[in-house]
Amino acid sequence: MPNQTSDYIIRATAANHQIRAFAITSKELVEHARQIHHTTPVATAALGRLLTGAAMMGSMMKGDSDLLTITMRGDGPINGITVTANSFAQVKGFVGNPNITLPLNYAGKLDVGAAIGYGTMTVSKDLGLKEPYNSELPLTTSEVAEDLTYYFAKSEQTPSAVALGVLIDKDCTVKQAGGFILQLMPFAEESVISTLEKKVASLTSVTALLEKGDSPEQILEQIIGDFSIEITDHITPSYFCGCSKERVSKALISVGKKELYSMIQEGNNIEVNCHFCNTNYIFTPAELRNLYQHL
Repeated sequence: MPNQTSDYIIRATAANHQIRAFAITSKELVEHARQIHHTTPVATAALGRLLTGAAMMGSMMKGDSDLLTITMRGDGPINGITVTANSFAQVKGFVGNPNITLPLNYAGKLDVGAAIGYGTMTVSKDLGLKEPYNSELPLTTSEVAEDLTYYFAKSEQTPSAVALGVLIDKDCTVKQAGGFILQLMPFAEESVISTLEKKVASLTSVTALLEKGDSPEQILEQIIGDFSIEITDHITPSYFCGCSKERVSKALISVGKKELYSMIQEGNNIEVNCHFCNTNYIFTPAELRNLYQHL
């Protein structure tokens, strides 16, 4: 696990609590994801944007065991993205096809929208209730930030502005990554809303701000500095997968007695891969027999 202390999220309020805001720098987190999944630049950008957004959304949840899962399924060659986050802003994720290459889009940028394609986004929140809260929406631009903006408006009825960016260096490593989420509370005054809309519209890209050396605090200052910002929390996001051989053993047991017996009969080692951290777990025939005896 790399040192991720340079990544952080700030949570803030402004305009006498009419605005709540989150801003993040996530370069180390996204670079770690790139390294373990061996993603191409466009796949790194797509996964990195969703990991960055999910880290901020995870930090919005209150319960220690709350879990958020976002899946973007489109007809593009990336073959879907899945990301999970908890309330400590610990995230993990994977793409279906980490090896895709695409031409740059009309603006000369990595074409994340074409990589994901047309389809749906599913947001699932497990808040410890009987059933998780699920929301499925059509993808809008498939550029990730706009899709999360649409989710907040339609599913949470919260007018929001989401900006996410991942800048890839010439050697295909992550040069910058970060973003922000601004949300208007139901009692927000019209003057606050219109001023905020103008500020967001005039803003350059998140990656340009990060590349200029702006911190999350400075980014928020540029957008909502006129509204008396109060920073309420600093959170350290990280890429974290809690998988272990014991957990994978339980997954193997869940395939059922017949399937497990068939694996034992073949007499070969079984390799199980964790999609989220790309770790391979090897089970010998003897270990499989031991699992079988506990069924």
